[in-house]
Amino acid sequence: MASAITTLAADAPTLSAANTGFMLICSALVMLMTPGLAFFYGGMVRVKSSLNMLMMSFISLGIVTILWVLYGFSLAFGTDAGSLIGWSSDYVGLSGIGITELWDGYTIPVYVFAVFQLMFAVITPALISGALADRVKFSAWALFTALWVTVVYFPVAHWVWGAGGWLFELGVIDFAGGTAVHINAGAAALGVILVIGKRVGFKKDPMRPHSLPLVMLGAGLLWFGWFGFNAGSWLGNDDGVGAVMFVNTQVATAAAMLAWLAYEKLRHGSFTTLGAASGAVAGLVAITPSGGAVSPLGAIAVGAIAGGLCAMAVGLKYKFGYDDSLDVVGVHLVGGIVGSLLVGFFATGGVQSDVAGLFYGGGLEQLGKQAIGVFSVLAYSLVASAILAFLLDKTIGMRVTEDVEVSGIDQVEHAETAYDFSGAGGGASRGTATPAAAATKKVDA
Repeated sequence: MASAITTLAADAPTLSAANTGFMLICSALVMLMTPGLAFFYGGMVRVKSSLNMLMMSFISLGIVTILWVLYGFSLAFGTDAGSLIGWSSDYVGLSGIGITELWDGYTIPVYVFAVFQLMFAVITPALISGALADRVKFSAWALFTALWVTVVYFPVAHWVWGAGGWLFELGVIDFAGGTAVHINAGAAALGVILVIGKRVGFKKDPMRPHSLPLVMLGAGLLWFGWFGFNAGSWLGNDDGVGAVMFVNTQVATAAAMLAWLAYEKLRHGSFTTLGAASGAVAGLVAITPSGGAVSPLGAIAVGAIAGGLCAMAVGLKYKFGYDDSLDVVGVHLVGGIVGSLLVGFFATGGVQSDVAGLFYGGGLEQLGKQAIGVFSVLAYSLVASAILAFLLDKTIGMRVTEDVEVSGIDQVEHAETAYDFSGAGGGASRGTATPAAAATKKVDA
């Protein structure tokens, strides 16, 4: 008996300084993705809305962080209750956690796991904001963010990653967030824009990006931070799986960018910087659920397929008449669906698990599981998000007035403008309208 106890004690995980440090770095990388997303989105809108777009991402860092500490971590990763939600009183306020207490079965502290997952929770509602550019009250957006993470994100995170969550128990593979993050955010974006409607001038007025350099900077920061997002999701680096995910992240992103640019050249005759940035993000989205299950050659296929399909999907808003301002549906929803379903084809059975896809002799079983995960999250997020947006719209109002939208949401909602057009070192006061500023305002409107 004594020897058995000794053996069990020897087999129990112990805190790893290397894995702990690695995960703290990954957490910081994922945090950087939210400012990166702010730049990515902020450069894609017209100048009169750029600060609002930045703020719609940045506010998530404040709101979601506090809610995660108060009850979000408990709902997402607490003791399972009915396969739908978690709850552990020790996780409320993170008050009952020992500083060296290890996360279940791993060699990192609970605090490290909690802060890593916090960064996922922060960026997911920020992703939604790109679909709503130019037309949503900032106060309404802040309240929507708080309600949405509570009603949608925290439960879905438990379904997908929480011990006992029904999709986790079903065997759905989502390495780092194809369903919980990207399909969730993309479906939510679609639900909200169907409620609040189109921008003034949609399909009539030019709504070109005001700063493509900012877009490229944001895409670069996202690409950089995504290595932490993906490789860190294995919660350690002892068996090489995280290294495979790191490689696949780079490979799939490159393939998707090239595929998007090839589609653009064939369809429109040009290679655009916006296409390069969007293609890279599409590849990052698609490899997020699948990168731990496929080989580097499979990652090329996942990226290329996602890049081409997402490039085609962004045009659907003009065909069907929904105003997805910055293509959240076309990139994140479609990319998340593609990456999640392709696990059922390209999983090798030799990386994160022994589950093999159709092309590796595994049949259709895993594809069926992936489809259940994809469409259950899509349906729940779409419906729940639309209901939340409808309730807010009927109570406090979601949209700014038409006059505010036309003149510029930055000045009204934030009392600031992104750029000072009064001249370098000029003596004009903040409220002085110079000819250059007046002309710029006229063009933007």
